Amino acid sequence: MSSFFGLGKTRTFKPRKDVPEGTKQYQLRKYAEATLGSGNLRLAVQLPEGEDLNEWLAVHTVDFFNHLNMLYGTVTEFCIPSECPIMSAGPRYEYLWEDGVKYRRPTKLPAPEYVDALMNWAQNLLDDEAVFPNRIGVPFPKNFRDTVKTIVRRLFPHLNTSYRHFFLFIHEFDLVDRKELAPLDELNDAILAEDLKVR
Repeated sequence: MSSFFGLGKTRTFKPRKDVPEGTKQYQLRKYAEATLGSGNLRLAVQLPEGEDLNEWLAVHTVDFFNHLNMLYGTVTEFCIPSECPIMSAGPRYEYLWEDGVKYRRPTKLPAPEYVDALMNWAQNLLDDEAVFPNRIGVPFPKNFRDTVKTIVRRLFPHLNTSYRHFFLFIHEFDLVDRKELAPLDELNDAILAEDLKVR
């Protein structure tokens, strides 16, 4: 298995290829980028009138994957099996990996191996034209929404874990003024309280 966190050969996951220019997904990506620039995230996630829901879901799922991929690239040298032996979100939530192929039952993995398995699994789905078509006229599979639900559900724990790691790091070294973090005060206070219980 190739490694995202330096378990074997060091590499980062390649972002999924951009959809071809001129396709509906390309146009939707450009629309999403423009609405994100407006500062109104609620507007940025709403399905544009008259557009196909599956196309919109595909564009955002790929973008979330790519953003998470870049985020994990920044912590790869810090999260090694000895430092991150469990894939968790604090002491109350542990994530087990199951893919139905190599891991047929929920399996405890060190965080770097878990993330490596997740990112490879997601990338294989995103690159599969039968699951995520990006050519004009190729329909989405009937179970597409369920596939997207599974991908984003699995990406969520890792985004949560990354934020916890980021926040604890900046808190430890006093790198960001507390007033800058005010929008997430409640979450940050909960992370600090949970961290104190573990120590």
